[in-house]
Amino acid sequence: MKRTPLLNRHLSALIATLGHGDRIVLADAGLPMPPGVPVIDLAVVAGLPTLLDVLNAIKGELMIEAATRATEASPDLSNSIDTALATWAKDQGREIDRRATGHEDFKVETGAARAIIRTGEVTPYANLILVSGVAF
Repeated sequence: MKRTPLLNRHLSALIATLGHGDRIVLADAGLPMPPGVPVIDLAVVAGLPTLLDVLNAIKGELMIEAATRATEASPDLSNSIDTALATWAKDQGREIDRRATGHEDFKVETGAARAIIRTGEVTPYANLILVSGVAF
């Protein structure tokens, strides 16, 4: 059995296959899924798990260099994401480039993702694109 906290085999397998610059999407329950992009569906019921639950679960497994959220996200959600990413940057010892883009452009960008991780999040615009970094 793994020694790190992440137990979901689908998430572990995805993270193990990521290369530098690969993108994954953490999606709320309502984000449209682009054709051809694999989906790991973690949604159980509305609100379970949350975007931040999944973000915190994968941060010990993955180096990221950049993250993109929608500009339409509420200030509370944006602050929560920024706080989580700041903690992640500190933990990994490297800054994370953070940017925001309009939701329509965000949806277009999801088509280039290696996978989408669908959460049970129901907060509007609670979506995040993560760009894989390197550990060296």
